[in-house]
Amino acid sequence: MLGAICGDIIGSRFEWNNIKRKDFDLFTSASQFTDDTVMTCAVGVALLDHLQNHTDLSQNAVRYMQIYGRKYPDRGYGEHFYRWLHTRNPEPYNSFGNGAAMRVSPCGFLAKTLKDAQDYAKQVTQVSHNHPEGIRGAQAVASAVFLAKAGKTKQEIAAYINAHYYALDFTLDDIRDTYEFDVSCQGSVPQALQAFFESDSFEDAIRNAISIGGDSDTIGAITGGVAEAYYGVPKTLTDKIYADYLDDFLRKSIDFFYKQTLLRG
Repeated sequence: MLGAICGDIIGSRFEWNNIKRKDFDLFTSASQFTDDTVMTCAVGVALLDHLQNHTDLSQNAVRYMQIYGRKYPDRGYGEHFYRWLHTRNPEPYNSFGNGAAMRVSPCGFLAKTLKDAQDYAKQVTQVSHNHPEGIRGAQAVASAVFLAKAGKTKQEIAAYINAHYYALDFTLDDIRDTYEFDVSCQGSVPQALQAFFESDSFEDAIRNAISIGGDSDTIGAITGGVAEAYYGVPKTLTDKIYADYLDDFLRKSIDFFYKQTLLRG
């Protein structure tokens, strides 16, 4: 969860002002958390509720995403999702936007098996982003997080993604000059995963993600979720976002997630 949140906050100031290089300040006064952070926290709490109380996961996802989304109404939600957040009985709207993928890292962290990770991702995604590409993007990210957490090598994780989700037949250098803003899963999830595969540390993964441009906060969040599972997140970065960018409600949500994750083993 914290990896995705770091990626979101670091990428936030570049979403509409892309940078095509890796040498930039990680945090400035323009950095902020966006909908990616809010929805990642909501999904994490929804999943914990499901696992602890045997409640319906999809219903939980709707409930907590609406609670968190309404608490933070001005965090950059897409038009369709904003309406979904404020609808009494929201229905899925056949989206394949990358909002499906940016919020699912908790599914990979809390899953006991790869199938669980994929099932959790589908259940929290289909309530809004029920297009097959939306579900595929979410499951690809949750799978990568689970495999990284399970100790698989980057080569093994990449081979799984190639076989089951996306052809990773490019390098970041191949696309950096020409890659443009794309909010679809199929146009941003493979790129975010490749940023992780070409990294040598958590920070390097985030710098890779931001350096290709596009939907920088969401690409950063996706990359960060996987990179956390593989490398961990440096304490200097978590201390920074706790002190300067998150409020008490979000900090408590994150602390609750990690405490329960540890208790669950």
